[in-house]
Amino acid sequence: MRELIYYVAVSVDGFIAAPDGGFDAFLAEGDHMQVLLDEYGDAVPAHILQAVGKQPPRTRFDTVIQGWNSYDIAYSVDIERPYAHLREYVATRSDRTPVEGVTFTADPLATVRELKQEDGLGIYLCGGGELAGTLLPEIDRLVLKRNPVAFGAGIPLFGSVGLAINRFQLVDVRRFESGVVIEEYERP
Repeated sequence: MRELIYYVAVSVDGFIAAPDGGFDAFLAEGDHMQVLLDEYGDAVPAHILQAVGKQPPRTRFDTVIQGWNSYDIAYSVDIERPYAHLREYVATRSDRTPVEGVTFTADPLATVRELKQEDGLGIYLCGGGELAGTLLPEIDRLVLKRNPVAFGAGIPLFGSVGLAINRFQLVDVRRFESGVVIEEYERP
């Protein structure tokens, strides 16, 4: 069965973005970046891959699901298919103008459960925190790019899910001179 993988940058105090949704405090330079481009290149937006002269490796993910606010970061600057190299799903409770190649879903939990029954590579949970909280029961693996910065406030890793105990087992830790630590967890 395919895995739903929450691959996300996070502060040391558990936030995936500032209160306004900004994420520019996360390190975009350093020795961790080559690993992110090479090993997790499928999770890099197509326009960024093109800018750095890379092709998606097509080895880790073939599908992405993200919330409207995450999708709107690109959409608001006229990028309708930020992950054009993946099957794209956007969770939204509002009616949206159709975008060719993007599937809008009002029921992301049912959508993920259907996607997990198909053959294929991993499903990349791009964000945001509220969507991750909704999909927490279906998340098979966490890949946290923990950045050496504390926000103090912001968008929590799992939004406002409330108490929902889900156990994960630490399976790998990679430290970089930049201060970034990639932690990988899976369900036991």
